[in-house]
Amino acid sequence: MPDAGPDTPVDARVAGGPATERDLVAAELAAGELLTALGLPVDAPSVRATPGRLVRALAEMITPGEFTATTFPNDEGYTELVLQTGIPFRSLCEHHMLAFSGTAHVGYLPGERIVGLSKLARLVQHHAARPQVQERLTQQIGAWLDENLNARGVGVVLSAEHSCMSLRGVRVSGTRTVTSAWFGALREEPRERDAFLTLAGLG
Repeated sequence: MPDAGPDTPVDARVAGGPATERDLVAAELAAGELLTALGLPVDAPSVRATPGRLVRALAEMITPGEFTATTFPNDEGYTELVLQTGIPFRSLCEHHMLAFSGTAHVGYLPGERIVGLSKLARLVQHHAARPQVQERLTQQIGAWLDENLNARGVGVVLSAEHSCMSLRGVRVSGTRTVTSAWFGALREEPRERDAFLTLAGLG
């Protein structure tokens, strides 16, 4: 499956499936050393299991599952916008390894092929299940639809809150970052793009 733009490098043992026990043991030892170096000794009963929990949580959050999507000929000749709104997603910011989460609005103008509606949500979740930046995530979702459906147009809008802003640094909560990616007619024709935004409740 093609990706748009480079991904954060993820060890093949993790990217292709669950980390092995040897990986987890080494990571747990390193996590314990990290926490200790930061002033949180892990020999107290309440935090003794914390390094292992931290490692298993991170391994789960950066391991994308398998994604396959069967596309179908557009035999009915449907030409209007297919739009799915409010798809929830969560991912990890690759800069601070802190979560960002929000909703995705994904749509396309059918051309030669169409895809099952559940696959739009699965597509979003698949690309979000790895260390990401929101801009790249938005582009990857749209690029997959553009390349695999030969759609006349594709649009993706993500709105997310980043905990790397709310928990650290500026420590501002409640702000949302909005990114968009447009392909084909949705990029070139303002009327088509406006229709997408209106139907998504963004216009």
